[in-house]
Amino acid sequence: MAYSDDVLGRARVTETAELGAYYEQLAKLEAGALWTIANKIEPWYPQPQSVPVKWSYAELRPLVLEALRLVTGDDAGRRVVALYNPQRRDIAATVGLLYSGLQIMGPGESMTAHRHQAAALRFVIEGTGAWTIVDGQKLKVGPRDFAITPNWTWHEHGNEGIEGGPDPAGPVIWQDGLDIPLVNALDAPFYEVHPDVYQKQVGVTNSSLYTYGAGQLRPFGADTWHKSHSPLLAYPWEPTYEALRNAAKASDGSPYDGIIMEYSNPLTGGSVMPTMSAHMQLLRAGESTSAHRQVGSKIYTAAKGSGTSIVAGQRIDWTEGDIFCVPSWAWHEHANASTSDDACLFSFNDFPVMRALGFWREEAYPDNDGHQPVTPN
Repeated sequence: MAYSDDVLGRARVTETAELGAYYEQLAKLEAGALWTIANKIEPWYPQPQSVPVKWSYAELRPLVLEALRLVTGDDAGRRVVALYNPQRRDIAATVGLLYSGLQIMGPGESMTAHRHQAAALRFVIEGTGAWTIVDGQKLKVGPRDFAITPNWTWHEHGNEGIEGGPDPAGPVIWQDGLDIPLVNALDAPFYEVHPDVYQKQVGVTNSSLYTYGAGQLRPFGADTWHKSHSPLLAYPWEPTYEALRNAAKASDGSPYDGIIMEYSNPLTGGSVMPTMSAHMQLLRAGESTSAHRQVGSKIYTAAKGSGTSIVAGQRIDWTEGDIFCVPSWAWHEHANASTSDDACLFSFNDFPVMRALGFWREEAYPDNDGHQPVTPN
């Protein structure tokens, strides 16, 4: 398809001095002629301002650790090194309308409780003492575990490691993911500090995991759950990795993502939260995928192994802990660098928003015959 704007159906007005004077009159009344900007605000296809970026964990980690010395958790609220897309710093976005950052907590630290309109998720990079309390439910999480903090839920975090204790204790570093830019774009943000500063734990630790984490078993009476987010708040790495390896025995997986699975609401099978979904994918030893693109933004974290991704023509070499982003409608493909071991990528995205609004679209890179399948919603 030709994308020239010099066709019937597109704005193609020839500018004149008389029109210029007319535009000036409209501007004085805070108005304007749509045809002067119509092609820009209604492009033929997505024109994201975000660009592909990789954040090296090896380079960022020393600076994240330095934050422990420079600021206290109480003063910072949350001690986080934010990851900014160079074209979206004005809205604190990592890509599109998604935000991500690296949060660090020292041994014995705890952050105060609060809640906000934005939904949040966590992916643990390193450290074994991490915990979070979400609406009274305490969760323990470790490396490569995934956890959610649905919007407007009271939450606080900490590191229960004891420096100098019997077990080696170090800082916890996890990746935050939030839809803050989306919430702000919709002029819908709210934020509250807990009236008691800290929450009181309700029930046993990891209660949501004990209740809803059986996978193939649905708790009897679970139809009483009517919230829009998953009742399961933590998704441990071990069963996730086992599920991927088992799936690899039975299927070739996706030609674009290898063996990929979505973290889901165990009661509905849908995404974990209304605005963000998350996936873990496995690339077999030596596997390379085909390219595709989707409407929606994605942020990847190398969870295991190393490899290479091509995003919008840019080569990104990644190893464990590295983070990179894929802007909306950008061609992307992945390859596992190892010929003897698998590699895993964690990712989160805004696909639930795109699907809910009817914007979802996916396209495969043309094959050798020029065929280009399109799968709208």
